[in-house]
Amino acid sequence: MTASQRRSTWPATTVVAHVVLALLTMLILAGVWHLGADLWQIFTAAGAAVLLHVGAVVAHRRPWVGYAIGALAMLVLVTMPFLGWSPSMLPSAVCFPLTLWRLTSLVSVRSSVVALAVAALGIVLTELVAWARLPPDPGWTRLVEGGLLMLVVGGVWLAALLVRRRHEAGRRAESERLAAAVADERASIRRDLHDVIAHTVTVMVARIEAAAVTTADPATRRELGDIAEAGRDAHQGLRAMLATLGPATVAPRADPRPRQVPISLDALPDLVASAASPLHAVTFAEVGERRPLSLSAEVAAVRTVQEGITNALRHLEPPVEVTVRLRWTPAEVVVEVRDDGGKALRDVGSQGTGLMGIEERVRTAGGTLSIDDGDDGWVLRARLPTKEGNDRTK
Repeated sequence: MTASQRRSTWPATTVVAHVVLALLTMLILAGVWHLGADLWQIFTAAGAAVLLHVGAVVAHRRPWVGYAIGALAMLVLVTMPFLGWSPSMLPSAVCFPLTLWRLTSLVSVRSSVVALAVAALGIVLTELVAWARLPPDPGWTRLVEGGLLMLVVGGVWLAALLVRRRHEAGRRAESERLAAAVADERASIRRDLHDVIAHTVTVMVARIEAAAVTTADPATRRELGDIAEAGRDAHQGLRAMLATLGPATVAPRADPRPRQVPISLDALPDLVASAASPLHAVTFAEVGERRPLSLSAEVAAVRTVQEGITNALRHLEPPVEVTVRLRWTPAEVVVEVRDDGGKALRDVGSQGTGLMGIEERVRTAGGTLSIDDGDDGWVLRARLPTKEGNDRTK
């Protein structure tokens, strides 16, 4: 049965329960009247029973009001003289614990303790009145009956409290799940912005710098230098803006679903060619037979190449040589971006978070990322499983 079906049958179930309890109460009152009870006693007990049912209904929207109505009805039943037994044992009296359940599930724990104390006081009053009316009865019968009633009321209160805490824990877990999903999406947006825009800005700045070096006109050289500096400032501003989107990485989801981005390995030759300039020799080579990759692995491969080229052009003084290489085996593809170290390292301020984003992408795709810093430059290497390799590991 679905949740919507349960919600639709709940009112019908409530109506049936009220009808059954009311009919049983009427039958018992009819029997007591037949045994000699006064008519005013029957009507008073019936009126109190009606109040109990009203209190149970009202408690669904106004728990304190419903509980007060039920408590008033129980007080009337307890204090009213009746033939031979306490009218608080009428079947309709079951409505009172239901109002306690409803109250406990909605109000604070401290308030529900107050309601429990009121119910316990009512039980004590019930047994005292019963003992005063029937003195020949041994006192232990009143203690046993009171103890049983205390167990019922206390059990209802405790069960309602446990159910409430379970629901609250479920709501907290759902809120945490939604917060994690939002953080994951923000981090994914951040990585995409960094991978696409930062790479493009870096390539533009590198090509402008190359044009400034190769031009013979001093004025043009100064103008191009100013443009390149503006591009670097824009890059720094972009990184500051991305920081407002939250942490660079988040814990991977149990069922990671890669973002649908319009990139593929077929775009790598153009990507590499667009980064080349007279001062930046960027080449591409692919070895082995290309194998099918999952979408997440293909995205990680392209983003790894982007990040490797971006870092080389941004952190190294030209002239710079960058080699992009894909090496295929049946089980994996090794994506390698290698630079020669350039003329020198640039001071570009604080380190970015692009590599952390790439590491997250590669790990999500089932691969590994390594960064080697040698005397002749940096090597960014990602190992990503092919679909055939994934099938073998399953």
